[in-house]
Amino acid sequence: MVKHQPLQVYERQLCLSCLTGIYGCRWKRYQRSHDDTTKWECLWSFILFCTFSLLLVWFYFWWEAHNDYSEFNWFLYNRSGEWSDGTVPILAATAVGFTYIAFLMILALCHVAVGQQLNLHWLHKIGVTVALLTTIIGVISVTQMWGEEWDVVWISLQATGPFLHIGALAAVTALAWLVAGQMARAEKTRFQVMVLLIYLSVLLTLYFIPLSITSPCIMERGSLKAAPAIIGHQGAPMLAPENTLLSFNRALQRNVSGLEVDVTISLDGVPFLMRDRTLRRTTNVRRVFPDRQYDDASLFNWTDLSSLNAGQWFLKDDPFWTVQYMSTSERWSVGNQTVCSLEQMLKLAAKSKSSAVFTLHRPPANHPHRHDWVNLTLDTVLRSGIPQRQVMWTVDSNREMVRNVAPGLQQTSVQKLPLDTLHHKGISRVLLRYNQASAQDVRLYNENNISLTLCSVNEPWLYSLLWCSGVPSVSSEAPQVLRKVHYPLWLMSPDEYCLIWISTDLISFAVVLGIFIFQKWRMSGMRSYNPEQIMLSAAVRRSSRDVNIMKEKLIFSEVSNGVTSDEPYTENEFNYYTN
Repeated sequence: MVKHQPLQVYERQLCLSCLTGIYGCRWKRYQRSHDDTTKWECLWSFILFCTFSLLLVWFYFWWEAHNDYSEFNWFLYNRSGEWSDGTVPILAATAVGFTYIAFLMILALCHVAVGQQLNLHWLHKIGVTVALLTTIIGVISVTQMWGEEWDVVWISLQATGPFLHIGALAAVTALAWLVAGQMARAEKTRFQVMVLLIYLSVLLTLYFIPLSITSPCIMERGSLKAAPAIIGHQGAPMLAPENTLLSFNRALQRNVSGLEVDVTISLDGVPFLMRDRTLRRTTNVRRVFPDRQYDDASLFNWTDLSSLNAGQWFLKDDPFWTVQYMSTSERWSVGNQTVCSLEQMLKLAAKSKSSAVFTLHRPPANHPHRHDWVNLTLDTVLRSGIPQRQVMWTVDSNREMVRNVAPGLQQTSVQKLPLDTLHHKGISRVLLRYNQASAQDVRLYNENNISLTLCSVNEPWLYSLLWCSGVPSVSSEAPQVLRKVHYPLWLMSPDEYCLIWISTDLISFAVVLGIFIFQKWRMSGMRSYNPEQIMLSAAVRRSSRDVNIMKEKLIFSEVSNGVTSDEPYTENEFNYYTN
């Protein structure tokens, strides 16, 4: 009988213990395994990946929807009747959920990298399920309440697509290390072929996906037109209460080209500025007229409207988180604003030589001016003294009569109509939401001398994208932000983009090829090991480090198990003793 008593050296593998402990509560060495992951755990790994992908899209959606947070809060107000910033809890929950799921995904990939069996703990399974169901409910709710906002995802990809492509390619290239390692360790040829085909399919898709990426910002610099003119929607509502003289003055100080407002007719026939159906959100009607706070705003006469404060709500609710940056005198000015009439706004626009565009709300059925609302508004425009060419008339009712009485008004449509219809009605301008006009529509309008204005443009990336598209003007609630954009955020010629695309693909291909070659060479040298080599190499490698050493007798008996001292360890035996 030939016996050997080598020393097996163990080291506390803190990183591996934390990896398997946090992911699957496998903190002890004997709890870990290099066996294949069970089908049940593979299913949970797939669910984890799907949850991560869905949360990634959900997170990206809310990141880009920042342009329309004010619109979302307004939708919530119209449904609930109470003002609150509904984006805060949504963003907080999304950030927490995405961070948690991304952390689990990283742990799962690390398990694959070190060859450990995946075994997600049941508490994490509950967390993944909650995150998945919550996100699905959120997606369905947004689709039902705010479905058109999903367009922002496709529009934003025109601005972020080239950079997201580079990021995705870098991530998939890095995954080559895991894929190559799995293929080198796998014993089944069918599994190797399947993994390789899936990976190569994803990689080749990313290599050629730039063929489908289009962006107005990929153009020759000489073709860039002038920056779009900026119209202050409700003035500058981030700096002062919306639809007040202070808000308009703040917007004019930012050199806007025009002012856009919402107009309602009072009970005694005075057009005034009000976006909401009631006065509860933007005035102190609850205190002054508590019994009438839910009445339609058009059922108040101008005397009652003039007595209301239209600025204190801004200081209290701080809808854009800007009050903290105001001085004492600025807060005093904000807190003493009143309801503004259309005539006051038009006189201010005429004085500053700015254009004026307004959306007119028709009074309810029981209103005394239900039928002459257009005439009242037109008389106010003519009486204000503003030049007709500075007014964009959007009311479609009695348009022919308005054209005859005031032919100088710029007839404007708020609907996307055929060109023939626009010319027949004498319409020279179109006012649309930014997601209602494509780049092709912009070119078509420009070629037919139709001036296009896109509204709800508050973010620099969207303003830059529309600038590259050739949009003549935009309406914004953040003119102070857009005025700081002196050039598109990014602009490159087609040749430059092709060079970046091809260079990125070549670098990625070289890295992937190098990783596969290195992993094959690395694994080929680990197919067989001699017991003495394991012991000696472990002892030499750890001799200079402060480790806990446990000596274990390894007795090899030719009689008992038929294994001689010269027979090498298998790969599984090597992994057991070294891990």
